[in-house]
Amino acid sequence: MFRSRDNVAMTQASYVLLPKDGPPDLLFVLLHGAGADGEQMRPLAEALHRQYPRAALVLPNGFQPFDAIPGGGAGFQWFSEEGDEALRALRLTAAVPPLVALIRQWAVKLELSWERVALGGFSQGAMLALEALQQEEALAGRVLAFAGSYAYWPQHAPQDVCIHLLHGKDDPELPYPPLLDAAKELMSLGADITADVLPHVGHELHPQLIERAMEQLRTFIPARLWREAVLTAAEQDKTEPRH
Repeated sequence: MFRSRDNVAMTQASYVLLPKDGPPDLLFVLLHGAGADGEQMRPLAEALHRQYPRAALVLPNGFQPFDAIPGGGAGFQWFSEEGDEALRALRLTAAVPPLVALIRQWAVKLELSWERVALGGFSQGAMLALEALQQEEALAGRVLAFAGSYAYWPQHAPQDVCIHLLHGKDDPELPYPPLLDAAKELMSLGADITADVLPHVGHELHPQLIERAMEQLRTFIPARLWREAVLTAAEQDKTEPRH
């Protein structure tokens, strides 16, 4: 299904799927967890391809070799998780600019506006995707965050971005209550956000979470579209003759 190739800058190995005929109308950039590679996101990519056959799917490998195994090990990471929580958070912040550059390079190459770009991530990849949308405006219109978390307490709601949080209730690595607290804070700040916590699911890219993500993509209507519909209706009401 996928072929391996380099990104626009020829610096980051990725698994890529493009539509067979014609240009893509959407771009999904999917970010794996620590110690894995882009192949980990294949189940999500396959589900997205079935639902959006005209979308481009990019599954990049992490920026660094995985360093949590003494002597080295297979897989990649977006940032090192060695050290204390404060150090990990700083490394996460430092990983955002190169990710932003990678996403924008693909969007430019495929001639897609940022609203036509979506991010997906699992675990460390989800943390990075969520932080990127906190730091960078007009980067992506949607994010699917599986088994992730916020490294920093959200200070604002990303404008015109739909955030879909998907988590296992039995996740032992990143328990769900702090994520729900962050979701409530984002809602109070005006974010377009959904949070699904499924029972009997651990820290995994579980098929039930993927199925729920596909449903959210199909059915969730962004507030921006509601606002546009209300404004359009109001303008029509002004122009219609009164009897």
